[in-house]
Amino acid sequence: MRNLLGEVPSSLPDELVEALLESDAFRLERIVSLGHATPPGEWYDQERSEWVVLLTGGAGLRFADRDDVVEMRPGDHLVIAAHRRHRVEWTDASRPTIWLALHYD
Repeated sequence: MRNLLGEVPSSLPDELVEALLESDAFRLERIVSLGHATPPGEWYDQERSEWVVLLTGGAGLRFADRDDVVEMRPGDHLVIAAHRRHRVEWTDASRPTIWLALHYD
């Protein structure tokens, strides 16, 4: 048995992305961030829709079709439609931000 909130490296030079479950129809990932953000000028434009929930930490998401940053705290979740351009503006630098991301058709 594994714990979603455990096994967090003390140093994270890059965001940690782990596939937990995967099939042709979906991919469930655990993502661990520590002060990570999408590089300036880059946007995610994904083939699949994504449901994301924040378990620990905090994050700010920006969508190309909105002017504001959507702040996420533990328990917050949202759906990002396929091809909706978005980026991670910031994640908490003082403690790990742990996400679950479900990519689906």
